Amino acid sequence: MQIADFLLRDIAERLAACLYHEVPWMTAERGQPDSPAWDPQTRQKRMPAAYRVASTGFHFVYDRYLIVDAMREGRDTHLLVHQVLRFFNSPPFLAFIRELTGDSELMMVGAQATRYLPGQFLRVHDDRHDEENRRYAYVLNLSRDWQPDWGGLLHFVDDGTGPQEVFVPRFNSLSLFKVPMRHYVSFVAPWARQPRLAITGWWHARPRDPASPA
Repeated sequence: MQIADFLLRDIAERLAACLYHEVPWMTAERGQPDSPAWDPQTRQKRMPAAYRVASTGFHFVYDRYLIVDAMREGRDTHLLVHQVLRFFNSPPFLAFIRELTGDSELMMVGAQATRYLPGQFLRVHDDRHDEENRRYAYVLNLSRDWQPDWGGLLHFVDDGTGPQEVFVPRFNSLSLFKVPMRHYVSFVAPWARQPRLAITGWWHARPRDPASPA
């Protein structure tokens, strides 16, 4: 589902401004350590190799800010995104997601800020992570006036890789789906006039003990 007007409008605007102007972005590429956000010259140099890897299977390149890690390490405490994570893990919000989903075992919410620039992408995957016990994935969209032909759309596919449904990242909407679900974020077009910004993560049940039987 996609829920419109998820946050109060002024809060969504302030949060979008934080993502646009304040977050210290890192570029994430599968199989590589995160590095300070690539400048245009670095993207031009490195993206062709990333596309070659992506042609053979699952791969991604996008910018992110790991909110949970930053809070654990005491970094960037002034950023509004830290307050969002605290809110998501407050008793009222946890009660809300349990009622919304009917899943009484939901115990915590993780979060990262994400930014997709032209040429960046996330290939098909299903978000499965048994040890973390992810139950639902969410995307809080914070790009204004996003156009569908800019790419960056959330696509769902069936087991035969056929299309099922597509969500446009409408401003202040929450896209929500159950894990596992095959999906991808489409290639952001060179003519996109702004980055695709979001806060993303999962709603978790209590992590499983790997030594315990399922």
